[in-house]
Amino acid sequence: MAKVNRVTIEKNRCKGCALCVNTCPKQVLAMSKEINDKGYFYASAANPQACIGCRFCAFMCPDVAITIEQEETAQKEQVNG
Repeated sequence: MAKVNRVTIEKNRCKGCALCVNTCPKQVLAMSKEINDKGYFYASAANPQACIGCRFCAFMCPDVAITIEQEETAQKEQVNG
């Protein structure tokens, strides 16, 4: 089983401070070009497949707007021959 990390950002909780974007070691997050209901440019998962599940972004977020969940997925067996 392969483990995949799912990044969830509650866009209307985000105030656009970008602390999570600057903290991410794999550049998973970026600031959106859209605004949320509060009028802020919010963080979004621009490169979610690169997430290593370190959760630095979630720890850094003062608005508690980010969750990282690890899911197991069935990995396709590759047959060589």
